[in-house]
Amino acid sequence: MAIELKMLVWSIALGLVQIALAATFATLQRGLKWNAGPRDGIAPPLKPLAGRLDRASRNFLETFVFFATAVLAVLLMQKADAQTALGAQVYFGARLAYLPLYAAGVPYLRTLVWAVSIAGLLMVLAGLF
Repeated sequence: MAIELKMLVWSIALGLVQIALAATFATLQRGLKWNAGPRDGIAPPLKPLAGRLDRASRNFLETFVFFATAVLAVLLMQKADAQTALGAQVYFGARLAYLPLYAAGVPYLRTLVWAVSIAGLLMVLAGLF
């Protein structure tokens, strides 16, 4: 299996973990009745950790669609090379590091790690040109 595809699979797993963590902490705060209900009313704001996990999950989803598309396009067009493999690894590694940094509320370094993930995504995308 190509490195890019392995990193895509691991990124899917990471995204599912992030969704599960965000949902779990929101449910712990708001209660099972809220989670299982229709959520028609305005939900109370999430406390810091639950809010950070929710925002980190949404942030992951904002970039993941571009990463997945780039990886699949590179593989479909048979343009995979050392740069695209490294880019996929950089993206995944940075996204993995991003979650605990965001959860802990670490400023600046979290943003730097996000930028590294974008650089990895751009390395994969550059393989198409």
